[in-house]
Amino acid sequence: MSHRRHISRRTVLRGLGVSVALPFLDAMLPNGLLGATARAAAPAAGANGAPLRMAMLFTPNGMWMPNFTPTAVGTDFELPPTLEPLAKLKDQITILSGLTLDNARPKGDGGGDHARSAGAFLTGAHPFKTSGKNIKLGVSVDQMVAQKIGSQTRLPSIELGLDRGQTAGDCDSGYSCAYVTNISWSSENTPMPKEVNPSGVFERMFGTGAGHESAESRA
Repeated sequence: MSHRRHISRRTVLRGLGVSVALPFLDAMLPNGLLGATARAAAPAAGANGAPLRMAMLFTPNGMWMPNFTPTAVGTDFELPPTLEPLAKLKDQITILSGLTLDNARPKGDGGGDHARSAGAFLTGAHPFKTSGKNIKLGVSVDQMVAQKIGSQTRLPSIELGLDRGQTAGDCDSGYSCAYVTNISWSSENTPMPKEVNPSGVFERMFGTGAGHESAESRA
């Protein structure tokens, strides 16, 4: 993210349909505040001094992989149609394939592919099949990262979605709705609640808060 210009809050809100993780978006700050932000984030800073961030995006209905996966291996490859918008960043990205999640397979549990794929996506764990309160999965990698570098940003992590998460009920062939509607987990039985209301996201990221934050927010 460039520091040469800052973008409006409205621009950010229009783009929140994708995802944001570990976000204190310093490009939105006036240039005078950038230096202090970068210095505060030094322990987890990238080459440009900005805090390191990671975004994890989940597409529950899958992708047409022939248009997503390069046909050649190594660095000498052509971007397939789905990835063509990243052409200018080609030398900065790594594309991995063949990463099948073994714990998303049935393993004797029968139906429930949707629940298993969502549950295993970031945890790598096989969901315990239940529609009751005794859900069991694992800590997701985004929360492990947040524990390590989340202190360098205003929010350790932020979870966004289109549908509110659930923790009870049968949503997929005997699997709890908790597995179907949550991909981020802070413990093996605690999914992270996600924000589905854009105004709620705005308030968490830019809310005036208490005391000293009010003046900074106005700026």
